[in-house]
This record gives sequence, structure tokens and C-alpha cells, in this order.
Amino acid sequence: MSKVYKTADEALAGVIKDGMMLMAGGFGVCGVPDSLILAIRKSGAKNLTFVSNNAGVDGGGLGLLLETRQIRKMISSYVGENKLFAQQYLAGELELEFNPQGTLAERIRAGGAGIPAFFTRTGVGTIIAEGKETREFDGETYLMERGLFADIAIVHAWKGDTEGNLVYRKTARNFNPNMATAAKLTIAEVEHLVQPGEINPDHIHTPGIFVQRIVHVPVALKDKVIEHRTTRKRPAA
Repeated sequence: MSKVYKTADEALAGVIKDGMMLMAGGFGVCGVPDSLILAIRKSGAKNLTFVSNNAGVDGGGLGLLLETRQIRKMISSYVGENKLFAQQYLAGELELEFNPQGTLAERIRAGGAGIPAFFTRTGVGTIIAEGKETREFDGETYLMERGLFADIAIVHAWKGDTEGNLVYRKTARNFNPNMATAAKLTIAEVEHLVQPGEINPDHIHTPGIFVQRIVHVPVALKDKVIEHRTTRKRPAA
């Protein structure tokens, strides 16, 4: 049975439902599964919980789902680029489970590895530790964090084959690979889709066994988003 779907809408058809927990890959505006996010918006699914490093930007990424108020809760480590997120959170319209970035990455990795919980020193003695179990190891206090496992993970890969073997490019490797392992169903959007055997096995970041659905989404340079544009004046002629 083919894993390849013609469109992002088709890849999500019949699997996206109200109240689900989803993971969305990406780091800033790099490696964000934009086509799948847009398809979720079109699906109308609501009361969703999203695990993502950030909440997108105004008008882009998960920001598109904040516009339609489809997100009920965010489990994130950085939300500073989205004014709409701030407005909804401060108004009590959006829940936030805030995580140190390394802790979030490890919670996702742990979930994919079947590890229900782990202990870390990060966050001890801060508001992050409120309501959580602590334990002492070798004279130091550690905080217990739960692994994360979602209903659906949506990821963006630079290259993939029709069996679901994926290769991510540069910063897109920060969260996408771990998220691909940490869900009941993983859907990958792929910029360059090739046939099995065309990717060097040593270059594969996510083995195809973790990926159930694929959509080919070529990305042109003009579609790339720049998070912060900085320029410098040219020298005087």
C-alpha cells in the first residue's frame, strides 16, 4: 500500500479529529510543515493541543491555527514571535505548558523511545517545578518530567523516498526527527521525493518505519520565510 498522498488535505483526511494532541516540527521558521498546517486549518478540527518548539509567527506556521482559534493548548519552549499568541494567552483563551527548550526536546525523544518519565536538574527551584515530583540523586535535586507521545506528528523533510525514509536539512533537524518517532501516526511533507534506494542509507535521519503518510510539497525559494530580516548599508560608491 502506497504511503504517498497527492495533497496535504488527502494525507489528513479521516485521521484529524477534535481534541487531538499533535506535534508540529520546525525551529523558528525552518523545517515547518506549512502545507500540513494549512490542511489542518481547512479541516476545521478544533480544541487541539500542539507540541511545538514555538507557536509560529503572525500569519505563518501555527499562527494560522491561532487565527482560527483551533488550538486550545500549546506545549512549547518559545512563543515570543507571535503577538496573537500573547493576546490569546493573556486573555485566558489559550493554555500554555511552558518548557525549557532542552527539556521539551528530551520529552519528545523520551516519548518516541517509550520512556514515560525522566529526571533533570533543569527547572529545579523555579515555577517550572510547581506541582512536579522531585527526587534526590547523589546529593542533587532533580525534577521529574513526563515523556510526550502524540496522536499525530506532522514533519517537514528536505528529501524523502516513497517508503518514508527522510533526510532533514540543517536547522530543520532540531525537532523534526524526534517528533517523527513520537506519535501514533506520522505524516511527512517532503520537498524532494525520490524512489527507494536513491538515498544513501548513511544519510537517512528518520527510517521509513516511523512514517505512515507522505505528501510531496516542492518549496520554491520565493516561498521561504525570513523571521528577522537584517541588512547593512552598502559602502558609498
